[in-house]
Amino acid sequence: MAVAIDQHHGFKPFSRSQRCKLQSFGHLDHNLLELGQTSFSHPFELAFEADNIHRSFSTPCLPLSGEDLNSHPRIEIVRGSGAPIHALVVEVAIAMASGVQPTPLPSGLGGAYVFRNKNGTNIAVAKPVDEEPLAMNNPKGLGGHVLGQPGLKRSIRIGETGIRELAAYLLDHGGFAGVPPTALVKFSHASFSITDAAPKLASLQRFVGHGFDAGELGPSLFSVDSVHQIGILDIRLLNLDRHAGNMLVMKHDNNTSYVSGVTDLVPIDHGFCLPEWLDDPYFEWLHWPQASIPFSDSEFEYISKLDPFKEAEVLRTEVPSLRESSIRVLIVCTIFLKQAAAAGLCLAEIGQMMTREFCGGEESQSELENICLQVKSSIPHNEKDKEETEGESNCGIGGISFGDLNQGEWELFLDNFSKFVLGVFEEKKCKN
Repeated sequence: MAVAIDQHHGFKPFSRSQRCKLQSFGHLDHNLLELGQTSFSHPFELAFEADNIHRSFSTPCLPLSGEDLNSHPRIEIVRGSGAPIHALVVEVAIAMASGVQPTPLPSGLGGAYVFRNKNGTNIAVAKPVDEEPLAMNNPKGLGGHVLGQPGLKRSIRIGETGIRELAAYLLDHGGFAGVPPTALVKFSHASFSITDAAPKLASLQRFVGHGFDAGELGPSLFSVDSVHQIGILDIRLLNLDRHAGNMLVMKHDNNTSYVSGVTDLVPIDHGFCLPEWLDDPYFEWLHWPQASIPFSDSEFEYISKLDPFKEAEVLRTEVPSLRESSIRVLIVCTIFLKQAAAAGLCLAEIGQMMTREFCGGEESQSELENICLQVKSSIPHNEKDKEETEGESNCGIGGISFGDLNQGEWELFLDNFSKFVLGVFEEKKCKN
């Protein structure tokens, strides 16, 4: 879906030649993200020439001239589908047609922009890929690095947080945790471009109206259901950055008061989830009292129905540029969650087993990392493959990657992992 806007006459119909072809970003790969390393202000000019990008014959052609960008800004869905996504993109397109300029957000370490409609109501937040923390075009003094290098979290590369925002939305089945509608889009819009000829690839998320974030109110106000739902999502995705600022306190119409124990939270900012290896997560909710309350019947049913292998196929199809090592982390963490919940562990106990500990100024591996290390060391591993993937798996303390396992080794790991974890939980039951 692509929308062209004439700021003076509303939506403008596309004109296309018989051979007009839009090279959409439907099948991004990692080579694309590493284009333009020396002249990053024009990376997408190179991207449009790449042979490995799927060419769409059904989407209208988007001209790339600077003059056209200034007079007719455009937005195109790169990844994402469904009525909520299309509605979001149309609202942003209408705002652009009305001459409303996106407003830069001063908070955060990366470039982020709020779109408002003509009435001044916030409708969406866009985060350009090339303005992420450490990326070349970062507007907050944290730039200078090319895409594909290790980012602020070394297990997540520069330029790859946007695809994780989309992945989190896709994995939040039925809106269980309330992740706002999210898509990967391309803006051909002068306000986003360093030069007129450079379109912007960005994540786009529905703006959530809120009164506070979780850090501004005490946790006693938050509902158990809301904390559990966010926690379950964080465990599945191994979220490395679930802090109080990215849990928004839901704002209800005609209700200015917040009642203890019933206030709902909305999770945002999922760019630091699904790392390439087992990294140290941060769960703000870990020591909240709600996390120590057992799962409800409906929550347990939701967990029991999770199918990590189906979810992996969804990600491979809908987010093909997400690396396989990250998808395998999702599978491991989801299996761990399912077995832990079946063994009667609460959210806090599961989160604690996944979190590293500091003792005497030193960091020690989490229980989950120790389990995976023992299981992985028991798998016969091809030495040639090991040498070729040493850079990926040698990630520092606890840097346990599954990306260096071939398919047979990976299947054997999962079989042994499930059996080993079952024994760990049985032992915990006996101790209790």
